[in-house]
Amino acid sequence: MPPVRLFIGNLPYQATEDDLRQHFAQVGEPTQIVRPLDRGTGRARGFAFLEYAERSQAEAAIQQFDGQLFM
Repeated sequence: MPPVRLFIGNLPYQATEDDLRQHFAQVGEPTQIVRPLDRGTGRARGFAFLEYAERSQAEAAIQQFDGQLFM
């Protein structure tokens, strides 16, 4: 089964990949985290993509974290 990728929006600019990994690992270890940077400033763009190997982990992340504050 292919991995499941989630869009995570409205992130604080200072949030790091390690912050995201630690927070979302509560439901399962993300296999990949992509934190796009602005080309002009090099600053984080306020969103990320998280990938889980199992659909059940992705669904658990949605259930637990949707609408919740981060940092």
